[in-house]
Parts: sequence; structure tokens; C-alpha cells
Amino acid sequence: MANAVPLDLLGLKAKSAAQGKPLIAFTWDDLPAHAALPPGVTRVQIAADLLKASADAKAPAFGFVNGVQTEREPASTPVLAMWRQAGQPLGNHTWSHLNLTGATPEQFAADTAKNEPLLQGLMGKEDWRWLRYPYLSEGDTQAKRLAVREWLASNRYKIASVTMSFHDYAFNDPYARCMAKGDQAAVADLEKRYLDGAAAAADRARAMSLTLYGQDIPYVLLMHGGAFDARMAPRLFKLYQERGFGFTTLEEAEKHPFYRTDVDPSLAPQPTTLDAAMRAKGLPVSPEPVSDAELGAICR
Repeated sequence: MANAVPLDLLGLKAKSAAQGKPLIAFTWDDLPAHAALPPGVTRVQIAADLLKASADAKAPAFGFVNGVQTEREPASTPVLAMWRQAGQPLGNHTWSHLNLTGATPEQFAADTAKNEPLLQGLMGKEDWRWLRYPYLSEGDTQAKRLAVREWLASNRYKIASVTMSFHDYAFNDPYARCMAKGDQAAVADLEKRYLDGAAAAADRARAMSLTLYGQDIPYVLLMHGGAFDARMAPRLFKLYQERGFGFTTLEEAEKHPFYRTDVDPSLAPQPTTLDAAMRAKGLPVSPEPVSDAELGAICR
């Protein structure tokens, strides 16, 4: 491969090499409540279905919490205890899902810190100091980005990177609308789009990793705790298994040196998305396989 850079030259070792298969760490954002609910579905049922599918697939499920939802939807609060009872970890997604682009570093730090008592109570002595940026936004200026990274480093946080995504979040609201209308043909169309998107995004991530390094890095997959995700989870895990993937934890995935500047935010930031790593080398980036706009028009 002409553009490939041998991973060993960069001092990188793919975790997948030992197991003979590429690895995915599943991460679930927006707990305990994400997107609209279809008729008759509860947040607790969504969590139960996600956790069962994860257990059946033996796939660790790192959840990221927006504590404000315990106030907005009190009935969703048991989801967090369920996650912990299933032995799955939780981390910080800020209290109110605050977008750093529209906030100051001080406001973002305060919103992140506001989530901490809830996480401490749920996680006890286990490590909850992982941050997933809402909207994956690290701000609109380099100064803002560096100020927040400095705060994260001083408070012993690690950043939960994302190296695989197929915009699963964009399916949950259309699904709720289609179920409310009883449009089963549209739901079947959503199911096909979802699985096709997941497969294409996996191929896209692997192609970028192989172009950059000649082999797979462990991938961190961005997911959301929505109703359609819960419906599709068993089929999604099966799809990845059939495509040769194994599953790992977020912590294990981010031990890979590709993620080193997010695991230690005190370091000068380097690209920790594959898209950004490609662009940094002047390589072309293929379009993402799922269109939010197309999904947004379904069942209107």
C-alpha cells in the first residue's frame, strides 16, 4: 500500500495483533435519556435491552452520563444504577451536554464538575474520570481547547476519543416518529440503513487505519442510548462479529499509543480521530456513509 506507514516505525503496536482480529470498544453517550421515545417504550426498557445485548455479545459498554436528565426525566434515573449493577462503567459527558463551542472554558469546566458527585456516587472507587466531549466539540479556538485540556489534566481526566461512528444518534428520532405513525415499512428501511451504515463505517475506519499504519488500531465506537439503538443492538453486535471484530474496553483500547495525547491531556494534542490523522498527512478522506439530512426527513 503506497501510503501506508508501518506501525512499528511509529512505536505503535496494534492490540488486535495478539488476538488476530480488529477490536472495538463500545461507548454509549447521553445516559440516562437520549432522543425521543416511541409509544410504550421506557428509558428503563431501553437500558435493559442494551445491557442484555452487550452481555450476550460479551461486549463491554462504557456509558457517558448527562446528569441533567435525572432532573428532566426523573423516571430515567434508574438507568444509571442498572448500568452499574450490570458491571458496566460510567464517565462524564458534562452535566447538561454543553457544547464547548458556545461556552467559555470556565463554563465548560463547571458543567463537567457538576456531574462529578453523581458519578462518584455511582462508581465508588472505580475510575470515572473519562470525558466524552458533547458533540465531539473541543471548542472553536485553539486557546479554548488548550485551556480545557489543562483543566482536564489537572483534574486527572482522560478524553474518550472516537475512531468509529455511523451517526447512530440520527436514527432514534425518526424511529420514534415512524412507530407513532405505525409505518412499519419506514422502520424496515431504517433498519437496513442502520446496518448498512454500521458496516460501511467499519470498513471506512479500517481503510483509514490501514492507509495510515498498515494495520488496525483498536477502534472506539460512538453509540447513544436510544430506543432504535436498543432495538438494533443484537443485530449490530452480530454484524461486527460476522465481520471479524472482537470487543474490548475503552481503557484497553486507549492504551494504544494512537490515543496517548487524549489519555494524557497535558501533552500537546495530536490527531486522535482517523479523519484528522488522514488530513494531517494530506491524505483524502472519504465521505461518511450516513446522511443526517436524509434520516431527518423520514416519517415527517
